[in-house]
Amino acid sequence: MQNFLFAISCFVCLACTVCGQTVEKPPLRVVVAGLSHDHVHAVLRRHLRGDLQIVGIAESNRELAKRHADRYGFKIDLVSNSLADLLEKTEPEVVCDYGSIYGHLNTVQICAPRGVDVMVEKPLAVSLEHVRVMERLAAKHGINLITNYETTWYASHLAAKRLLTEAATLGEIRKIVVHDGHPGPAEIGCSQEFLAWLTDPRLNGGGALTDFGCYGANLSTWFMNGQRPTSVTAVTQQIKPDRYPQVDDEATLVLTYPKAQAIVQASWNWNYNRKDIEIYCQHGFVHCLNSKQMRTMRPPSNEVMGQVAPPISAPHGDPFEYLAEVVRGTIQVKPTDLSSLQNNVTVVEILEAAKISADTSRTVRMDELKAD
Repeated sequence: MQNFLFAISCFVCLACTVCGQTVEKPPLRVVVAGLSHDHVHAVLRRHLRGDLQIVGIAESNRELAKRHADRYGFKIDLVSNSLADLLEKTEPEVVCDYGSIYGHLNTVQICAPRGVDVMVEKPLAVSLEHVRVMERLAAKHGINLITNYETTWYASHLAAKRLLTEAATLGEIRKIVVHDGHPGPAEIGCSQEFLAWLTDPRLNGGGALTDFGCYGANLSTWFMNGQRPTSVTAVTQQIKPDRYPQVDDEATLVLTYPKAQAIVQASWNWNYNRKDIEIYCQHGFVHCLNSKQMRTMRPPSNEVMGQVAPPISAPHGDPFEYLAEVVRGTIQVKPTDLSSLQNNVTVVEILEAAKISADTSRTVRMDELKAD
């Protein structure tokens, strides 16, 4: 009887306190929707690690699918043209979307009624019209709908957030300046399948404004504790119209808050890859130079100090560890979290206002946006 109870305890637990050994968690069962986003390599590599199992791939481009199958060693029979069919056959825990931003809506329309959680690559949607439908579907069917950004997993950002929360001497935020971008998607060697929709205003929702403006909107909303800006002013340019004839490649957004501003500089014209942020408070500043390195100045010394942010503890420092915990209910996504639906609806609202502002050469108040 004792051995029977021991066996039962080991079956139901993940961290066994009886035998002192850790029982491996089952791999997260994932269906991948689309392979054309170059960020897909992250999930394909992760499949090889064993804590994530790709049980199906929805992709109509067989040549692209074959290329990835050869590289990562998955069987081509995992690939189907139909996401709906895959959900019925494989019963995944979550769908990860690595197609065009325009396609995010379709993925949610298929997954939500079936009760399947969804993770999309940034940004959440191409337009306010799309995001309102997605928001309603997620609420109606009770699914997790989260958005993945590279910068969510930067240890420097979490360290900055803690410092701003705990160091009362810094005072309130007055100005945020975000720099995001690179020399251009073609210049850095993005795949042709990625470029085909990344440089299409319908499929991507814009150029650099969408591609990199979303980072600044996401982080500014987070650092401002979920506060929505009161207005957005944006300027976009086509510095390389011969290379990117349909979309902007340069964008600057100014987000105004009652007592602060956020300036988002999104560009496909930087001469190096960058994702850094400056946060200026009443009595000091925090600069995140990259994923780890920081500079701070705070009272009473007002000395500028360099530091390296401590690693983020699991599962909050890894997108797929975090995703598994969210899907399995161990972590509840807070409305103010970087990945949350609420934050990313605000991001799409900011991008929508920015597009209107750039098109009309005027400041757009956020209360002008159609609520539904």
